Amino acid sequence: MGRRRRGEALTIGMIGIPGIGPIVMLAVWSLAGSWFWPDLLPGAWSLRAWRYLASPSSGVLEALATSLGIALAVALLALGIGWPAARTIASRGFSARRGVIFLLLLPVLAPPLASTMGMHALFLVYGLADTVSGVMLAHLVPTVPYAILVLAGSFTRLDPDLEAQARSLGANWWQVWCHVTMPAMLPGVAVAGVFAFVISWSQYLSTLIIGGGQVLTLPLELVSFQRAGDESMAAALSLFFLAPPVLLFLLVGRFMISGEWRHTR
Repeated sequence: MGRRRRGEALTIGMIGIPGIGPIVMLAVWSLAGSWFWPDLLPGAWSLRAWRYLASPSSGVLEALATSLGIALAVALLALGIGWPAARTIASRGFSARRGVIFLLLLPVLAPPLASTMGMHALFLVYGLADTVSGVMLAHLVPTVPYAILVLAGSFTRLDPDLEAQARSLGANWWQVWCHVTMPAMLPGVAVAGVFAFVISWSQYLSTLIIGGGQVLTLPLELVSFQRAGDESMAAALSLFFLAPPVLLFLLVGRFMISGEWRHTR
């Protein structure tokens, strides 16, 4: 048993150190007042970066709220758009499945700069450039394909007979959706929503071009500090940037592993 536990600890360490190591370095950098090579630790410590980020006048909190709002809205829209498309693709009678999947992947396979510049020219015509709505639409381009593919995989495991049996027992379409379809699809919905959120959350190029610098999100703030050479500020903002996706993954992971979704049936 002792050897097994040591093996488990070694495995966890080998997996955890590459993931936790960079976060620890960011935390140290965010508290560094000065840090010069070859010192292993900062020569001076400071809370300057955290004080600035917490200040309402810095604009970081506003960028955080904008990023959260856009990413949540895009995730919900991607799920709403992807649901009927995924169900159609997963249908056994849908013969053009491979061609449609290839078309869905084209926006992901295309160079981001090329597709974003094309959207920008179109959005200028329709007045969507430099707006939050335009940024959200641009974020849907890479998020919807992933949402559809994840949901389609879940729909292939959904037994249509369960819905038919519920209807034969007198359930209407809403009751079937709430008590049969949605509980069975909940894991896929959770995973697709997380993917859509994270993809939208991390968008820099599309936000910069479509938003025209008028829509400020955390990636734009982070890159500006990094280019300015302010390492402590960039490190603190990187931790800000990492927090929501990590928390979301932990919540969804706990939900999936615990099997709580099964009790919603």
